[in-house]
Amino acid sequence: MLIKINGKDESIGKQKTLLGLIEDKGLNCERVVIEYNFRIIPKSQWQKIILGENDNLEIVSFVGGG
Repeated sequence: MLIKINGKDESIGKQKTLLGLIEDKGLNCERVVIEYNFRIIPKSQWQKIILGENDNLEIVSFVGGG
């Protein structure tokens, strides 16, 4: 299945949830914000949203520093 992540086409294989994608990428759920098809999705909804062909995601990860 082909979706767009941060402006780039990416094949994610089989159908999965937003949470499954974040886990597959090894990202820290506490430091990530997801825009799914141009809407910010609360973390409580990640398990309920199943990705589909041509979905558009923007994934932003926060990092600390000084």
